[in-house]
Amino acid sequence: MSFEWVITIISENWPMFLRGAGMTLLIALTGTIIGAVIGLFAGIIRTVPTPTSGLKKAGLKVTNFVLSVYIEFFRGTPMIVQAMVIYYGSALAFGFDMNVMLAAVIVVSINTGAYMAEIVRGGIISVDKGQFEAAKAIGMNHYQTMMNVVLPQVIRNILPATGNQFVINIKDTSVLNVISVSELYFVTKSVAGNNFRYFESFFVACMIYFVMTFMVSQILRYFERKLDGPDSYTMIKTDQNR
Repeated sequence: MSFEWVITIISENWPMFLRGAGMTLLIALTGTIIGAVIGLFAGIIRTVPTPTSGLKKAGLKVTNFVLSVYIEFFRGTPMIVQAMVIYYGSALAFGFDMNVMLAAVIVVSINTGAYMAEIVRGGIISVDKGQFEAAKAIGMNHYQTMMNVVLPQVIRNILPATGNQFVINIKDTSVLNVISVSELYFVTKSVAGNNFRYFESFFVACMIYFVMTFMVSQILRYFERKLDGPDSYTMIKTDQNR
């Protein structure tokens, strides 16, 4: 590898690399946020206690079955195949010419949602059952228990897994080049095709991916420490004579 070529490639093509990296971050961030919302709702629904009413019980079973199919399908198939099916399948099946950016966000979102649903479900299950019983004892319904007692703990507990999913999405956006999304990998192929210096071009892309994922990891760890609070707490003394 010639480092002179690396410098030349960066100096001549940095606007393309910058646009590709920006597109990668945009798709990964948007897909992670939407997927986290999907996963949050799916995880909550999958932990709803079984109702006693026959109609509600049947409705919950059907909903859980649909969610199970969705989760297993999108966790069990590669994102690159999902991208091909959604983008080209929408045109063949429905005659809908989908924008590649929209297709990319949909693919990343529903894929992330499937993983986040299990992460959220695991986070809810990890909360001590005594807290559910205590909330029920003071008159809270399931919705109030989830919003006021369970979810604040779950969100903190699943933050590392959510951040890890964001990092994975940054890397996995590279498969979206199969539907011609101009993300970092697609741009790097174009640069390498112009100068025929494939090793040097993809070395630059590798460094950009590393910088993006490293920065995201550090930012998320900063927020985790903020949520944890200080390592030591000072108890406030009260005047017993009052």
